[in-house]
Amino acid sequence: MTASSASRPDVPAVRAGRALATLLLVLTVFGPISMDLYLPALPALTIELGAATSMAQLTVTACLIGLAAGQLVAGPLSDRFGRRGPVLIGVTAYVIVSALCAVSPTVEVLVAARLVQGIAGGVGIVIAQAAGRDVYDGGRLIRFYGRLTVIGGFAAVVGPLLGGALTAVLDWRGLFLVLAAIGAVILGWVALAFPETLAPTARTAAGFAVIGRDLRLLLSDRRFVGAVVALGFVYAALFAYLSGATYVLQGVYGLSPQGYALAFGLNSAGFMVFGYLAGRSSERWSVTGTLVVGLAVAGAGAAGLLAAGLWHVPLVVVMVSLLLLAAGTAITSPPSTTLALEDYPQIAGTASSVLGAARFAFGGVAAPIVGVAGSLTILPLGLVTTVSIALAALVLLLFLTRRTRASVRSVPVAAHRCAVEN
Repeated sequence: MTASSASRPDVPAVRAGRALATLLLVLTVFGPISMDLYLPALPALTIELGAATSMAQLTVTACLIGLAAGQLVAGPLSDRFGRRGPVLIGVTAYVIVSALCAVSPTVEVLVAARLVQGIAGGVGIVIAQAAGRDVYDGGRLIRFYGRLTVIGGFAAVVGPLLGGALTAVLDWRGLFLVLAAIGAVILGWVALAFPETLAPTARTAAGFAVIGRDLRLLLSDRRFVGAVVALGFVYAALFAYLSGATYVLQGVYGLSPQGYALAFGLNSAGFMVFGYLAGRSSERWSVTGTLVVGLAVAGAGAAGLLAAGLWHVPLVVVMVSLLLLAAGTAITSPPSTTLALEDYPQIAGTASSVLGAARFAFGGVAAPIVGVAGSLTILPLGLVTTVSIALAALVLLLFLTRRTRASVRSVPVAAHRCAVEN
């Protein structure tokens, strides 16, 4: 980087290469895989700890809430101090608390440990999104967010499949030790290969006043709020699926943990494929149009699950409905992320933290509702997913049908920096 470029806040500290892009994609995995890997062992964990179904599902909810809270903290901090320091701290904490999860004596202790594990895992997600915004723009940025969706689906494929295979030789405590080992590998990779992507001159001032001003800037933007809330409701449906499908497929339809992992993996493979296609469609066709298609597909899946809760249907109907729900989520993710982040390079960390927090916070609220009626009915899953997708469609109608750009978004980066520092 030349001396002249170093003085410009809109020039990244590094340029994106294949190695950096791969590492950013991996950083999106280690948080969500905390939930996916041990899902096949969730019924066994429930029995061993003598917990109610809804209480055991709180281990999922706690992780989701932690993932949201971690992003809210790490995003603004990374805008102030850069991306490298926060991600090193986050991954280190993840390794330590994953080991603590493995030795939890009660479900209450495990819920608390999972909350901290989620907080640490959320750092990687928000840093990956923000660093991607540092080094990409235009069509390359849309493609990058499409790849984030694909790798998220890949984690969902690998997590349950690996978890299902490991349950043959390990209990749920062993699965958390595996997560600690995965975190240790990622920590070494980050320490060796993650450069600082945010130029010092592009960093914002510190303090709660600045963070509050940035949040007001974002929340005054109709388009940003619409994209965040719509994606939040879609992810509420997805996490209801992640929390409830293990009980439905194993408890109601009698699949083994390995059978569940295979079924889940097939759906997640569809998530990957449709996430990739959505990134391409958003770039070449229409961002908002792709979002509408995604909601329609997810809505069809949710309606199928609701029908399965009202009438007895074959397993194949449930599987197709789950596939449509996962595919619809994958289709909505790249355009929603692009709508939310493309106009805020100067506060990409804060914008990413709000978007990521909404996804996991909405999911954290929806996940335990699925278990309220016990583990032998699919109706709550159908109700939660259908209502969530309907609310996402309503938000799309109210907030995103008109392209409303706040005047503050036309303010140059330098002017924004001057405002927040004074």
